[in-house]
Amino acid sequence: MHERTHDGRAFRLLTILDEYTRECLAIDVDRQMNHQDVLDRLAELFVDRGVPEYIRSDNGAEFTARAVRDWLRAVGVKTLYIEPGSPWENGYIESFNGKLRDELLNGEIFDTLWEAKVLTERWRREYNQKRPHSSLDYRPPAPEAVLTREDLRTSPV
Repeated sequence: MHERTHDGRAFRLLTILDEYTRECLAIDVDRQMNHQDVLDRLAELFVDRGVPEYIRSDNGAEFTARAVRDWLRAVGVKTLYIEPGSPWENGYIESFNGKLRDELLNGEIFDTLWEAKVLTERWRREYNQKRPHSSLDYRPPAPEAVLTREDLRTSPV
């Protein structure tokens, strides 16, 4: 995705969504992104969450770069590239990106890149932890754990 700060300078957003849980795993915001940025984020997610069997992505240069394809092959991840001009092949992320655009990007004027990063991360956490999702029986994908006093008393700590 693309957006601009108030001074007209462009920035990009890399959105990564778990199609099964609908959890947004990351939204990276920066002036420029290349294949190394994608590799860095994927490596971090693979270490934290495990290596997926498949990754679905568009055919952007960041994902089709030989280094990315070679690395994914080396770690055993199969790729599902979306045909150009076929957004219905990637409905989950298209829907997510539309919500991000409607609920955050279209309603904010970002004075700085830092402000864009902070507000985007705040929106991502709200999306994951508080927002009900109809596909998940109106539960959030990654709800916050809320401990009661009773939980603290009975905790085996």
